[in-house]
Amino acid sequence: MIRAYKPADKASLLQMLKQHIPEYFAPAELDDFAEYLEQHREDYFVVEEEGQILGAGGINYFPKENTARISWDLIHPNAQGKGIGKALTLHRIDHIKGQGKFHTIEVRTSQLAFGFYEKCGFELEKVEKDFWAKGYDLYQMKMSNF
Repeated sequence: MIRAYKPADKASLLQMLKQHIPEYFAPAELDDFAEYLEQHREDYFVVEEEGQILGAGGINYFPKENTARISWDLIHPNAQGKGIGKALTLHRIDHIKGQGKFHTIEVRTSQLAFGFYEKCGFELEKVEKDFWAKGYDLYQMKMSNF
């Protein structure tokens, strides 16, 4: 089940992010994620099964640029490779398309996850070395003309 984020989900999501440090996220990103949930979250969705959170991911909007950005994707380590990330990504793409006012969807990820987004139809736009932290490069990707 994919549902809207509730503030009660925050502790579980922070714990899930900790399980991805340092493999996918730099340690400093834990505070960034907490700040995102508290101050910068626009649409954020949680994947839940039998009361357990298996994943989450958000969308931020940039109306002046007609762009939406997929943000802060997390999938529980035990749930990876089961199609949850793809379902969550497609859910957000459909949510954005359904609004009818965005021409581009972008995602800013790292070299560690860009292949996943490429399989979902995103194209690499630029790479910036050590953007997130040392050893965590920015891979900016986009999807247009949908």
